[in-house]
Amino acid sequence: MCTSIVEIAAAEGMAKRGDAWFPLTQSVVAYDHARHAPLGDVITLDFVNSEMEPGARAAVELTLDTAKELRAALDRAIAAAEFEEAEVRGKKTPASLMRVA
Repeated sequence: MCTSIVEIAAAEGMAKRGDAWFPLTQSVVAYDHARHAPLGDVITLDFVNSEMEPGARAAVELTLDTAKELRAALDRAIAAAEFEEAEVRGKKTPASLMRVA
């Protein structure tokens, strides 16, 4: 049964397909049955350029546990990058990184 769980966000970056890179316009996160992985329901990450042909996409299917680990890794990397931008490159420290005494 389809879950109809889909989240779409604008994306700015690049994705690779074969030997060629293409610009991204959106990312799609969904939870549904796997189409390719020999798994049950999965989190699918689909990075696309909606202005190009349907093959302009990069996709992965992840177990829910793997998706949670990826989310945690992204959270850690984003926090470190925000600190780098604020402290090393002299940009204003984001409120999320401010310590309350």
